[in-house]
Amino acid sequence: MIPLDTTPAALALRTAFDQQIRTRTGRDTVEHLGAVIRSVGIEGNGFVQYLGGVDGAELDQLIADQVAYFKERGTKFEWKYYTHDLPEDLPQRLTKAGFVPDDEECLLIGDIAELASEVVLPEGIRLREITEYADLERMQAMEEEVWGYSHDWLPAALSADIANADEPGTVLVAETDEDDPKLVCGSWIRFHRGTDFASLWGGSTLAEWRGKGIYRAHVAYRRNLAAAQGYKYLQVDASPDSRGILARLGLRPVSVTVPYNWKP
Repeated sequence: MIPLDTTPAALALRTAFDQQIRTRTGRDTVEHLGAVIRSVGIEGNGFVQYLGGVDGAELDQLIADQVAYFKERGTKFEWKYYTHDLPEDLPQRLTKAGFVPDDEECLLIGDIAELASEVVLPEGIRLREITEYADLERMQAMEEEVWGYSHDWLPAALSADIANADEPGTVLVAETDEDDPKLVCGSWIRFHRGTDFASLWGGSTLAEWRGKGIYRAHVAYRRNLAAAQGYKYLQVDASPDSRGILARLGLRPVSVTVPYNWKP
């Protein structure tokens, strides 16, 4: 894990994220329940965003209430935990309630004005924004080749992003410059209307095309899309494969996030 940035500038970015994005209720089926925001996604699975401010028995009851809600629905859900969340023993409380932690990711935030804007691609590769379902299915196939498991949710989810007026998405692919092009990398960006933030997602690249600057080009292209629409910040939850690249590009690592999952 790269060290977190604890400078005043980085902490200010983290505070803006907590205030603007973690409190946001613009997607899916959402309930704002005081200390948590509870939502149900496109596949029916649940998601809880914790806003803080409770402790002790009150926090235990809050956790138990979320478990009871999704248990009655018979569906799994994720409690999204950040390492700067309080109280410090929140992970232990979640584990005691039956949650299982998944792989951690690094929350990075960048001031768009400070990020590189030049899109540099290797010879024979082009970038293209896509909206057609057939192209989204091609992207699904590429993601499945990269990760080795089903991404059958992806075309419908990204179609919903593209059509979402409150948080519209733009989907980007890199493909070979041929008559029958091969898709080699895919990513997307969401624009969070009414906030200073756009968020980066995806960025999966076929193994033989890594290390050629394609992912960096995706970041710069999406940065430019956000800048053109007047956004101030880019945010991403980064895997170990990309967090170092993003930090070198100027995004600041400000926290670590861990999905705590519960299922019936």
